[in-house]
Amino acid sequence: MNDAIDSRFLELHRVRARGAHRDLGRALGRWGAEACHRHLVRSDAWAQVMACRDRPEIPAMRALLHAAFPWIEEELAGLAEGLELPPDEVFLWNSRGDLWALAPDGCTTVLAPRRLSHNEDGDPGFAGACGLLEAQPAGAPAFAAFVYPGSLPGHTFAVNASGLAMTVNNIRARRAEAGMPRMALTRALLAAGSAREAVSILQAHPRMGAFHLGLGQAGQAQTWSVEFSRTAVSVRLVAGAPLLHANHAIHEAQQALPQVITASSAHRQARGEALLAQDVPALAILTDTEDAAEPILRRSPADTDQENTLATADIDLSGPIARWAVYAPGATAPHHRFEGLRRL
Repeated sequence: MNDAIDSRFLELHRVRARGAHRDLGRALGRWGAEACHRHLVRSDAWAQVMACRDRPEIPAMRALLHAAFPWIEEELAGLAEGLELPPDEVFLWNSRGDLWALAPDGCTTVLAPRRLSHNEDGDPGFAGACGLLEAQPAGAPAFAAFVYPGSLPGHTFAVNASGLAMTVNNIRARRAEAGMPRMALTRALLAAGSAREAVSILQAHPRMGAFHLGLGQAGQAQTWSVEFSRTAVSVRLVAGAPLLHANHAIHEAQQALPQVITASSAHRQARGEALLAQDVPALAILTDTEDAAEPILRRSPADTDQENTLATADIDLSGPIARWAVYAPGATAPHHRFEGLRRL
């Protein structure tokens, strides 16, 4: 690993928000407004998603969100207020992976008993503009999460006050019938008290897009590899040999899922599994660049999926409280350390 890296990747802003869900969303919006107006709304990805505004599934998606999670609807409304962007556009952006299979969200996760390690790969235009949110929503568990400007928390990596840890990997599912937006579902999981409860939430709602989740609980011996899509919620318990997940569905229950498997995802999956077979440690896997064309640690401006690694999280669940650290990409020492939700 190399500490001599571009300084803009070192910066993860400390973001703190508390109160009602609309207030939390508004605070996130105000924090992310500059980056969204400078970069996001001028990006090709934004244009692609906004072109979906007349899709026939959208009214049903909004109705499902309103019926099941009005508090997330409130967060989105506050987010739009803080961003000073139209609410309909903010809803579309937070449904991007449901509407467009090639949204610029990546990631690689190594799951082991009592540990989750994760590369957060996203839009390089947000390098230096992302944050670590410390949230205390009224009437819900506090949590800490990596956040992108313009997006709800919950689709990256996070730990909540119940000791639940979650990492999220994009799965590029092709167009599906209307269902609950996937980022709304993962936001809801931040209020869960356990991995089992999180899976139950996923099973209880019709789903549109697809994600892979690494779930774990402080003090529990196993972690959970969860893939959810329109057709299934599949679970693999990780109690023995570690498992690696890139950005396509690999569970047997998802074999029929129509999906895009990019060269980057295929190469990272294959390379990561080969390194696991050699007992290479998780953080060494996540900084691997041996495959120069499609490395696991992604820093190239010519990345084939237009994504770069923006942070690496290492979450130790072996004790009664999650101990976790966040690294700049490729760094040997953590830049942020937490014990539960307490910053060290």
